[in-house]
Amino acid sequence: MKVAGFTFIRNAVKNDYPIVEAIRSILPICDEFVIAVGQSEDETLSLIQKIDSPKIKIIETVWDDSLREGGKTFAIETNKAYHAISDDTDWAFYIQGDECVHEQYLPIIKQAMIDYLNQENVEGLLFKYKHFYGSYDYYASSRRWYRNEIRVLKFNKTVSSYRDAQGFRKNGRKIKVKPIDAYIYHYGWVKPPKGLTNKIRNFNQFYHDEQWIREHIPQTLEFDYGNADILEKFEGTHPTVMQKRIDAVGWKFDFDPRILKNKTDLRRRILQGIEHWTGWRIGEYKNYKIV
Repeated sequence: MKVAGFTFIRNAVKNDYPIVEAIRSILPICDEFVIAVGQSEDETLSLIQKIDSPKIKIIETVWDDSLREGGKTFAIETNKAYHAISDDTDWAFYIQGDECVHEQYLPIIKQAMIDYLNQENVEGLLFKYKHFYGSYDYYASSRRWYRNEIRVLKFNKTVSSYRDAQGFRKNGRKIKVKPIDAYIYHYGWVKPPKGLTNKIRNFNQFYHDEQWIREHIPQTLEFDYGNADILEKFEGTHPTVMQKRIDAVGWKFDFDPRILKNKTDLRRRILQGIEHWTGWRIGEYKNYKIV
């Protein structure tokens, strides 16, 4: 059984992405790892080269900055990495530049790959998510945050990244998946307020033109942690590969999550209550088909 990891990245240093940690978190169960490194304004390429593993395969790319259609650039770059995977690969493991997998889940993931390798009706593995927010000590858990997504696929050239690279499709249809008891830890929102404001500005340039950004994200904008809706205290441990980054935190998260209860509108509170008591998330978007 051959497993290939894949991802894309650009300006990782400038935007403070934990891309090295992301790669290292799944590298132990990968036989190769393809990363599409976009032409950057910083030392991103050197950063990836310093991982210094024979498993790493770097392809250098140039992003089309003129694309403003729903984050399509992210899907295009994901596909570049995916199609550079070796043809004899069985499973393709996708990880984004702000995600990590705790080492405790690697045996579970590998066992699922073994179990479902020869089951034709299973085309991918569905992961659960923890979206850390503002701090490594809290994660967001409201309806505004997706609970599951595909991160492992049976390698097939007809698979492609969908929309803004959050998920995948096969020949244009939803992929058939098996849920597994493993989490992706998402760290993209763990930054000080200024860093999150910059993230929003940089992120939206792939969805909107400069005029929209100037009107909606002015230079004076101050990030509002209240956008999380619900924050819960994280009681577990983080991946070992993240520990150095966590130890180096240079800001204090002094936001009080309790005030969020008073900021959420009545409709969302009712829907959240239904989900809390029944587990049913009304209207949840699912870019996959569970089998």
